[in-house]
Amino acid sequence: MSERDAFERILDSLHEVAFDHTRWSSASALIDEALRTHGSSMVFGEGDSAEEVRIHFAWIYFRGQRQREAEREYYEVYYPLDERAPRLRHAPDSQLFHMTDLLSAEERKTSATYNELLIRGHCEDSVHVRLDGPNRSRIVWCVHDPVGGKGWSSTQLDLIRRLLPHIRQTVRVQQALARAGARNATLTELLDATGLGVMHLDAYGRIVAVNDRAQNVLRDGDGVFDEGGFLFARTPGDDAGLQGLLSRALPRFTAQGEGGSMILRRSDARPSQVLHIVPMGRHQTDYFGSQPVAALAIVADPEGHTGIKPAVAAEALNLTRMESRVAVMLARGMSVGEIAAATDRKESTIRTHVKHMFTKHGLSRQGELVRLVLSLAGAEGARR
Repeated sequence: MSERDAFERILDSLHEVAFDHTRWSSASALIDEALRTHGSSMVFGEGDSAEEVRIHFAWIYFRGQRQREAEREYYEVYYPLDERAPRLRHAPDSQLFHMTDLLSAEERKTSATYNELLIRGHCEDSVHVRLDGPNRSRIVWCVHDPVGGKGWSSTQLDLIRRLLPHIRQTVRVQQALARAGARNATLTELLDATGLGVMHLDAYGRIVAVNDRAQNVLRDGDGVFDEGGFLFARTPGDDAGLQGLLSRALPRFTAQGEGGSMILRRSDARPSQVLHIVPMGRHQTDYFGSQPVAALAIVADPEGHTGIKPAVAAEALNLTRMESRVAVMLARGMSVGEIAAATDRKESTIRTHVKHMFTKHGLSRQGELVRLVLSLAGAEGARR
């Protein structure tokens, strides 16, 4: 099998995983086969310190077989001792780290996690990477040792890097569906989802079915809209990004499309929306009339939506109009980069607003600011 065929098989499997988390076993087996590795591990959670960390899911797979006993042993015994954990939590996004980057030679001699668990689990020469996830979360992916013990080739490392945006996208869509209570739903069942706008697209990008939420989003038109049966974004910049996503998800001359997500800016202070474009896997085909569904467009309000209005935050916390917008967007789960894109500001400008709010309230972390904003939810409800 060629490298291209192997990569496309992995993408196809990841598209299926996005809708059905039980298919991680198939995807991980294909990744192990393509990379010629013993297995892989993944952790998805949030929190900036050991005391704040909350794990949403974690798994270990060897050749497509989930190792539940190894997972239990790691999190009950070794996780508090693991020297890698705090270093990976604060590692740069998408940068690969070898075990020797995370543990010094002296630590590898004395680390209980390394000597009692990782070597036994074929992780002596593993590669690690941290990815930014939705809602200030983190995805940590560990690819276990290469089979044969000959070290990592440039081809293997290049394939890992190529897979990173697709791993991130898979988890991002999974979490959007989970928050809407639509995880593991079929294509038809997704049309009954109330927490997401769902649109079925054919191979040409035509809209062939929508749910009620999506119909309202399209009718409103202050983000995306329908023209002639095709999907467009309100602003020229967002529309260019949307058409690029659609062309990559529904390619004309290649076998497998690529998914992606973007922020949809809306007018004035209305919260931005998140748009996910997800190609269908080979085993997910469904028909509406005579048209097969080739991709899904999913529109979600920002993850972690609070319902708190910027005006309330401005009055209660003595913030400027822009500071209050930034504070509420952070509380909705948006990153500094996403806020900058949604407000047409530079990231440095957004960080300056955050620092000003820190100074006003004696804060030092974004998490503290978010908790302060979230504490206003009850006050706003009482005011109404």
